[in-house]
Amino acid sequence: MNINMNHLPLGSISQIEEFLKSNKTLEMEIISTKDKYEFIKIVLLKTKYKKLTKKEKILTIKYLKFLTGYSKSHLKKLIKKWRKSLLYFNPIKKKNKFHSVYSAEDIARLIETDVAHNCLSGQATKEIMEREFKVFKKTNFENISHISISHLYNLRNHNRQYQSSDAMSFRKTNATQVNIGLRRKPRPQGKPGYLRVDTVHQGDYMGQKGVYHINLVDEITQFELVATVEKISEKYLRPVVLEILKLFPFMIYEFHSDNGSEYINKVVSELLNKLHIELTKSRSRHSNDNALVESKNGSIIRKMFGNNFINQKYAETIYEFDKKYLNIYLNYHRPCGFAENQIDKKGKIFKKYNHWMTPYEKLKSLENAKQYLKETFTFEILDKIAYAKSDNEFATEMMESKRVLFSKFEKHE
Repeated sequence: MNINMNHLPLGSISQIEEFLKSNKTLEMEIISTKDKYEFIKIVLLKTKYKKLTKKEKILTIKYLKFLTGYSKSHLKKLIKKWRKSLLYFNPIKKKNKFHSVYSAEDIARLIETDVAHNCLSGQATKEIMEREFKVFKKTNFENISHISISHLYNLRNHNRQYQSSDAMSFRKTNATQVNIGLRRKPRPQGKPGYLRVDTVHQGDYMGQKGVYHINLVDEITQFELVATVEKISEKYLRPVVLEILKLFPFMIYEFHSDNGSEYINKVVSELLNKLHIELTKSRSRHSNDNALVESKNGSIIRKMFGNNFINQKYAETIYEFDKKYLNIYLNYHRPCGFAENQIDKKGKIFKKYNHWMTPYEKLKSLENAKQYLKETFTFEILDKIAYAKSDNEFATEMMESKRVLFSKFEKHE
């Protein structure tokens, strides 16, 4: 109930003590916030709070707590303000409430995309959501497809709906000194068919070697194919390299690797010679020569398969997954950034990623792109693969297949 302050003791400590003893069971409280502040100031002033003993101060705070309903810690903050002459009632102004641009449904579409694609970069994610709306005609992506990159990261980092969603949950190759392959940087001159290749080893365990992932990336289109083999030897490497080279839809002119002996050897050299493909290798102290595929090793292979040991007996099963899901996803459903060289005010060259598209879209965007295709491929055939399912639909299907694949490892290890 509200109280008439004229009937309350304000300045006498003895009266305050007597009041508390006689009103222990009564529910007495000042309702108005303005009246509470005025009451606190009057009591502190008339009791000369600054000069009270510790016991008297405790009694005064108990009295104020009884009548205002404020906690002890809150009252101490108000007393601290009173000491600095800063205690006054300031009614909270009504703040303008801005209309929320992105609804819970829009956030759900972002979560759906991130879960399906394992949380790609902001630009790639935006590109996928735009494709869901524009290419695959999914109207529920219309609003979220207009989101800015910076705000996309704001939602990932601060939105409660996103934060509580499922979206939140190398041994180096040895250089060889054999005189095989030309030591130079690839020079594609805007043409597809110049591949960068590297190998990712899936760990060791108790003296056992894990599987090996062969990663081939085209420099111009970023068209990428992954193959998993049991061992890096002629028996396993030759048939897989031969098969995977045939899966590229365009002609291959150059095969570039670092100086690792798994590719700089007579077996690979003879194989490439038969296919009229030139073998090149990275130059000494030029780490950028093979940087494209090495960056893909981390952003794709390691992200997809992790760092843990996978027994070599599963190599064939994983390779089937690569062909059926991973390679299709990488080339037809996962946008890549394509850099442009720009010069700053100091004359320094830097790269800017203004263009984002899937490797297949990049291939189609090349001038007179049909001239690069092999005879067994046409864009009509490739379109059926690219647009059979939306980016999110295919990515979700791939992640479910990956879950089943990894469950087999857990059962057998």
